[in-house]
Amino acid sequence: MATITKRLDLDKDGMSGFWATPSRRTRGPAILLIHHNHGVTDNLKSEAFDYAELGYSMFVPNLYHLLGYPGKHHLGQGQDIQKETSDPQFVAVINKAWDFLVAQPEVDSARIGVVGYCMGGRLGVHFVAQKPAVRAFATYYPSIKDEPETPIRPRHPIAVARELKCSSLVIYGGKDHLSPNDVQLRVWQSLLANGHPLEWHFYSEGLHGFVAPQSDGYQPHLAKIVRPIATEFLNRRLEI
Repeated sequence: MATITKRLDLDKDGMSGFWATPSRRTRGPAILLIHHNHGVTDNLKSEAFDYAELGYSMFVPNLYHLLGYPGKHHLGQGQDIQKETSDPQFVAVINKAWDFLVAQPEVDSARIGVVGYCMGGRLGVHFVAQKPAVRAFATYYPSIKDEPETPIRPRHPIAVARELKCSSLVIYGGKDHLSPNDVQLRVWQSLLANGHPLEWHFYSEGLHGFVAPQSDGYQPHLAKIVRPIATEFLNRRLEI
């Protein structure tokens, strides 16, 4: 089966991001992939393509473009954008991306999962908690910190995690400098409390960003280990 890819332009397509899907006549499973701090990087496009070859319609929305930040890439800009953009603003544009994905003729709206990396994992908790149609949520080292609630971050994701209404898979490293072990424990406890299946994978030597080649914490041996784990979880939960 052929795989179709397209870079979506906000002016031409009304949406920004990377789209990859198998060429098919019937509806199938889909994944909304929420990018990390660095934006829609090449490795996420490659991952979207790989999943499309497995049978998923994949959409990686460019949240920064949707929020009004131009540029071909946003390497090194993510932290500054997060400092001036509230979680509700991020969730609002993720909702727009979700609506775009659901509207595609290749997509079975009852079989959509969400995958989030780093910042995307943290935001994914907020989005998935208010979107009961999400069938499964997988996140790599969500950047959940021990920090107070503020106008920019009005609800802590640890509290929000109790409200998820689907199965979750979480992958963390023991040497994550953004989410230390005590915070990870609280995330685990909160996800358990929502009453839905939780699959938790912890690697004691893992750094923050260990699956991302552009990260200082990239550890290719761990990236190679965890990718099949996430894929198997999504295949099982989205019935592919």
